[in-house]
Amino acid sequence: MTAIQLNAMNVELWQSIGAIADSEPLMKRLTRYAKKLVIERNADPTAMTKEEFFARVDESLEQARQGRVHRIESKEDLHQFLNSL
Repeated sequence: MTAIQLNAMNVELWQSIGAIADSEPLMKRLTRYAKKLVIERNADPTAMTKEEFFARVDESLEQARQGRVHRIESKEDLHQFLNSL
């Protein structure tokens, strides 16, 4: 995004805020939404929902049932596996 485009977005944002600035309920909603955006921006990208976590566990269990696993039974097996990556 260019500086000109970013500046245009800033102007549009401030104009929109100005249009609702005289409405306390709308300003409260805007504030809550802005806080959610900050939390979302700072969220851990590796985080997952409970459903996503259990779906991955179920998928892993199914792979294990199908025999699609790597068995590491010794230090040498571990080194060999890691070197193969």
